[in-house]
Amino acid sequence: MGTLSEIQAAVETLTPEQKDELFLFLAARLRVGAGESPPPREFTQEQLERWIADDEAGYLRFRAGR
Repeated sequence: MGTLSEIQAAVETLTPEQKDELFLFLAARLRVGAGESPPPREFTQEQLERWIADDEAGYLRFRAGR
């Protein structure tokens, strides 16, 4: 199993539990290769409130079919 397409095809044959296990394995390998994580981003209360309001407005447009 050497190509990405072969690996992808093999993954499709896995059970959901095996896919979860594979995902956790890959995530752990990615962490090892990535080094130190960047510091958490900080946002102002105003930014958060604006994002929430924009999201809510989008949801209302979606519900109205626009």
